[in-house]
Amino acid sequence: MNGIEFWRSGVLDRRQLLKGTAAMAATQPFLAPSAARAEPKRGGHARFGIGDGHTGDSLDPSTTNNSFMDIINHTTGSYLVEIMPDGKLGGELAESWQAEPGAKRWVFKLRKGVEFHNGKTLTASDVVASINHHRGESSKSGGKSLLSGIDKITADGDNVVLDLTGGNADFAYIMTDYHFVILPADGEGKIDWSKGGTGAYRLEEFVPGVSAKLKRFENFFRNDRAFFDTGEMRAILDATARSNALMAGEIDVLHDLSPVLVDLLKSNPDISVQSIPSSSHVTLPMRNSAKPFENKDVRLALKHAIDRQALIDTIMRGQGTLGNDHPVGQNMPYWANIEQRAYDADKAKFHLKQAGLSDLKVELFGSEAAFAGATDACLLFAEQARKAGIEITVNKAPSDGYWSNVWNKEPFCITLWVARPTPDMIFSAAYASGVDWNESQFSSEKFDQMLVAARSELDEAKRAEMYREMQQIVRDDGNSIVPMFQNQVFAMSSKVGHGQIANNAPIDGNRAMERWWFKG
Repeated sequence: MNGIEFWRSGVLDRRQLLKGTAAMAATQPFLAPSAARAEPKRGGHARFGIGDGHTGDSLDPSTTNNSFMDIINHTTGSYLVEIMPDGKLGGELAESWQAEPGAKRWVFKLRKGVEFHNGKTLTASDVVASINHHRGESSKSGGKSLLSGIDKITADGDNVVLDLTGGNADFAYIMTDYHFVILPADGEGKIDWSKGGTGAYRLEEFVPGVSAKLKRFENFFRNDRAFFDTGEMRAILDATARSNALMAGEIDVLHDLSPVLVDLLKSNPDISVQSIPSSSHVTLPMRNSAKPFENKDVRLALKHAIDRQALIDTIMRGQGTLGNDHPVGQNMPYWANIEQRAYDADKAKFHLKQAGLSDLKVELFGSEAAFAGATDACLLFAEQARKAGIEITVNKAPSDGYWSNVWNKEPFCITLWVARPTPDMIFSAAYASGVDWNESQFSSEKFDQMLVAARSELDEAKRAEMYREMQQIVRDDGNSIVPMFQNQVFAMSSKVGHGQIANNAPIDGNRAMERWWFKG
């Protein structure tokens, strides 16, 4: 594949890039809808029922930690690049990007004539300020760890230049992380996140944890999207209430459909149900600083005391795949086919004995804020663990405030991680030592060294082996139970039209408001 083919395809080949041939990738052209999908119609008011959000939400993207705000980021703002429905990278605010030999310097060329909602024209300085917003010493951004490899970022005319401390062939993917929405600079090197981005819709009204009202931005830089005139996002945390709202015609799109309700909604001819395999995964982090979870044998006992297939069959109604106590899913690059851990009460008892225990009592926090059915998953786990002499008391936490008051604070809880496109991104965000979102406080010097080395490894076979070993380390020594990967399950009125649906995040990569339309 030559340089021109790189430019056309929007795909970077890691081996050619790292061997020193400058490679360029660019957005797929903004073309009119093809004959492969129904002709989009413009107009209408789209109503979304979102199964997430809380009263402490902020428009500051460094604080984004739930689906409601993730969708707002993607609806009102834009990113340098995006993950397309086919899984490839496409340009958004960057019309092209290239890596110099060794992938230590990346240059993103910005699209011209892009306007923010406040009337300001996009410049490279806005991008620099937006990325630096997450890099500051005092930043608590969940995306901060992903940017740790940046040595400096500078504006050079229409280009944004990023110099890294080491080669990273996956760096362009990092720019798709939901935190890194590009917002207007305030002239002093910071951003004004209260005025909106360059996205398809302008935020007209926002009530944290309740609702958001949106209106198509008249100067949006794309003509192949933003078909609805207006939209509304409603936080409906109860799964049954969301389903009832869709069946009653009160909303048009249901985010995060409970698997328990899939068959009910499928029987309605006016509703379309979507179930798309993904790398979104459930975790039960056991914080290493809290007793008894600092003991590896205690953790292994709990890992053997959970029946993963039963959780998928009972809680997910089959809408998922087995997890193996690491976060790399089967549809991700470098997934390793490691021996699947299975439910084994005798092995759990053995590890308790190795820990000097005859039984074990722990408290597990659960909430529907994590995902529909999360509390029932905790209760089923508690039932399974009894056979191994483990007593799990389930604390049903309220949905509102779960992410700020329980997650990343309590010693043992349940959560859901949205899909990341590469192993490096999920390992860097949640498993590298000391990062803010390392929910289990996992720490391994060997793992950290391999994480850095794998980013710039030239030999694909060696890189694959490194990621295999890292998955094995997390599986065996890690502080998290990863019982299952969750399909993206959602539903919509049959009046809603769409093209190919992305699987990197719910409702078309959290871009349904931008990509979908009413059939007319």
